[in-house]
Amino acid sequence: MENKRTCLYDKHVALGALISPFGGFDMPIQYTNIVDEHQAVRQHCGVFDVSHMGEVLVSGKDAERYVNHIFTNDVRGIPNGKILYGMMCYEHGGVVDDLLVYKKADDCFFLVINASNIDKDWTWIQQQAKGFDVTLEHQSDQYGELAIQGPEAEQVMEEVLGIPCKELTFYTFKVIGDIIVSRTGYTGEDGFEVYASAAYINDCWDKLMAAGVKPCGLGCRDTLRFEVGLPLYGDELSEDITPIMAGLGIFVKLDKEEFIGKEALAKQKAEGAPKKLVGIELNDKAIPRHGYAVLNREGEPIGEVTTGYHTISTDKSVCMALIDTQYAKLDTDLQIQIRKKVFPGKVVKKQFYTKNYKK
Repeated sequence: MENKRTCLYDKHVALGALISPFGGFDMPIQYTNIVDEHQAVRQHCGVFDVSHMGEVLVSGKDAERYVNHIFTNDVRGIPNGKILYGMMCYEHGGVVDDLLVYKKADDCFFLVINASNIDKDWTWIQQQAKGFDVTLEHQSDQYGELAIQGPEAEQVMEEVLGIPCKELTFYTFKVIGDIIVSRTGYTGEDGFEVYASAAYINDCWDKLMAAGVKPCGLGCRDTLRFEVGLPLYGDELSEDITPIMAGLGIFVKLDKEEFIGKEALAKQKAEGAPKKLVGIELNDKAIPRHGYAVLNREGEPIGEVTTGYHTISTDKSVCMALIDTQYAKLDTDLQIQIRKKVFPGKVVKKQFYTKNYKK
């Protein structure tokens, strides 16, 4: 089966981007190099084509009750224009997907889901709607999406794109005609998302390129999110990794009357999860990669690396790893098997770089 292409695909090819499959799409991984693109976002501003993300609109009399039924966070009583992060979970507590929920009205919610999970999520969302008075619309093909990220993002939005956004606070959005503009981000820096038609997204892209804004690929999107401890579905969250294991219990509202997976997650929160996601820093330049074994001091396997890099912003070899909870205390000495050698390290906080969000 052929991969899909976003509405900006031809622009990426024209810029000489390295294209690779991701989530069923042919996506730009880098344009110049990952370090340059990463630093542009940390220091100035970069733009990502994230049109591969999925969008589902939930509307109707039971919209709020239904979203709360499938979502670990709690949308009851939040104001219009607010965004919440959370997960959809299976009954056993494993994660279907992590997502953003935008509240457009009391009876209307906009769900933004991961590209690699679009088909699975859409099936799940439809299956769970039985008995609820809701209308579900799969709108993924109606929207392109840009993420404008970095300390100069607000200035670029206002001056280059002419989109007023100063009044938006972190995790809020507004609708301007046919476009949705939000302020969330997945890089640890201030940032905005623009959801709009393919024609509008292409026009915005051209304006940004003409103004010299750095185009950024999925390569640095991963290094940026990793440095600030943000999870990627399939690495730090999965059908086998619950939000409690991943340290995301703050987004699981157990005081809600019900939601799918509540019982299993409540039990895990009360009794403690068998495994926990931690940060590990190595005393060496070797790079721990996804799937590499984590060992205790005696050399026994206790877990594995979920994501690892030699960080661009802090120049350290670090990783996130899912390990047996008894070894998860800060400063615990551990080892990582990298090919045929074993490298010593210690447990540290998962946030390897300080976030700079606009509060």
